[in-house]
Amino acid sequence: MCGIAGIMTVSGDAPNAKALHSLTDALAHRGPDGDGIVVSGGVGLVQTRLAIIDLETGDQPFIVPIGKGKETAALVANGEIYNYVELRLDMGRVNFQTKSDCEPPLHLYLRHGLGFARHLRGMYAIAIHDPVEDCLVLARDPFGIKPLYYAETEDGFAFASEPQALHQAGLVKPALNPGPRDELLQLQFTTGADTVFAGIKRLLPGETLQVRQGRISDRLVMQALPDGGPADIPKAMALRRLDDLLNDSVGIHQRADVPYGMFLSGGIDSSVLLAMMARLNERPVRTFTAGFSGTGVADERDHAHAVAAAVGADHTEVDFSESDFWSLLPEIAAAMDDPAADYAVLPTYKLAQAARLAGLKVVLSGEGGDEMFGGYGRYRRVRRLKFFGGRPMRTNGVFDGLGVLRDHPVAWRDGFARAEAAAKTPGRTKLQSAQAVDCADWLPNDLLTKLDRCLMAHGVEGRVPLLDVKLASFAFSLPDHLKVRRGMGKWLLRQWLQMALPAARPFARKKGFTVPVGEWIGREGKRLGALLAKQSAIEEICNPGDVESLFAACANRNGQKIGQAAWVLLFYALWHRRHIQGIAPEGGIFDVFGG
Repeated sequence: MCGIAGIMTVSGDAPNAKALHSLTDALAHRGPDGDGIVVSGGVGLVQTRLAIIDLETGDQPFIVPIGKGKETAALVANGEIYNYVELRLDMGRVNFQTKSDCEPPLHLYLRHGLGFARHLRGMYAIAIHDPVEDCLVLARDPFGIKPLYYAETEDGFAFASEPQALHQAGLVKPALNPGPRDELLQLQFTTGADTVFAGIKRLLPGETLQVRQGRISDRLVMQALPDGGPADIPKAMALRRLDDLLNDSVGIHQRADVPYGMFLSGGIDSSVLLAMMARLNERPVRTFTAGFSGTGVADERDHAHAVAAAVGADHTEVDFSESDFWSLLPEIAAAMDDPAADYAVLPTYKLAQAARLAGLKVVLSGEGGDEMFGGYGRYRRVRRLKFFGGRPMRTNGVFDGLGVLRDHPVAWRDGFARAEAAAKTPGRTKLQSAQAVDCADWLPNDLLTKLDRCLMAHGVEGRVPLLDVKLASFAFSLPDHLKVRRGMGKWLLRQWLQMALPAARPFARKKGFTVPVGEWIGREGKRLGALLAKQSAIEEICNPGDVESLFAACANRNGQKIGQAAWVLLFYALWHRRHIQGIAPEGGIFDVFGG
């Protein structure tokens, strides 16, 4: 796992050396084990390395001869190519210079051109400089597990694993993009290629770009999900196939030359991973679970402990306290440069810290299980007739009906609506279309961004076996009745878990995961509301008096919606200070706001 960045100038002159070194410094947390820069003509590539596979010879950039002259092609990559062993065997007489998983993509590109990524199985953001074709090529994995951002400026084309690196290198000035800002407030994440930063775009999941003379010249898109409707597969055959695919996916996701473990919530997805990891490993699996003491929310630690004990796991419990909330949130918001106002960033950040302190550099996590196997309640609602409570997803924004925002957003759902239209392909059921909508934006721009930033802040790599392309294709193509049955999602996955690890109690009704942010904010609601109302980021979008009233209502515990809106404003204000105003956080929430 690494950070990558680069510049291609319009003029063909060598990129500014200071800017390349600034990109390196800005991405150092993603790659604390080393860094490298290569410059050729008008292109400079940067990589900071977190060494996971091939610790001795896997330093990047990778450089290989190309054509009949003395030209060399170069690659930098962020991610893991899980099928690198098989690729090396398939490629025959290629003279590999290293044992790294990220060297084969460069040779694949030299053979297959822009379509090289179709041969990859993994999570990745890759940049290749081809001097013979005089182009720069960028590619991102189909689910968008690994991030990549770019900007087209007057001087050329720049890219980086994180937007903040483009800002710190002086390549793009920090400024808000109003449309995505409104999405963030209403949805808690943003959609599509446009980021919340003016002038910075995302490389979309599955997208490959070709850049010539500092301008995009071509693009390909590789879809994450299969076309068409559900497959006709009996339950018994589906269970056998699921077992084979889980065994395969978890197995290759454990390929590493460093210690690894997993995040165990006690829910279905992480329990499935634990069951398979316990099968595949001779040593006890290292597991980490977060909980919240002294609050009114459900705490899954007891259940997670029982599940871990059932397989003899080496289990660690991590408490995220109210004190942690007040002290850690500013640095967590600073880590989330592409913002997702998802309160799950809180325990994820501290779990990553605990894993790193325990000596781990790789953690497996269960993201993607709900999206692939139909787990969310909103999927069940979208299938029902309106008379029986059916409704589309995300029709109400966080601030609807609260009267807090100065100008209530009217177009905040446009990007989501575009994803809905694109998801309705011939043959798909309503359930599949809803799953596809979430895979377009919610998954990469909320869940996977959260995992990437929180873990990389501590130099830990997050892997998501349930988003393996083979397993995901199978799961998405399951008939609806093997996903949802008797009002319960992930039915086939639960059936498998019931046989593999009964202690997980997969058919028991769970209260669901939540973080008590509303409860914590409420205890300091009046004080916090008065401070927040004075922040320039909040004054720009809200009437100060309405902000104070909102936080006062939160203090009186006037409902979940009030608490959610207060949380979003708090996160946004902290994020804005760091990433728009450029003020690094020092201390806790009240230190930052001067209270």
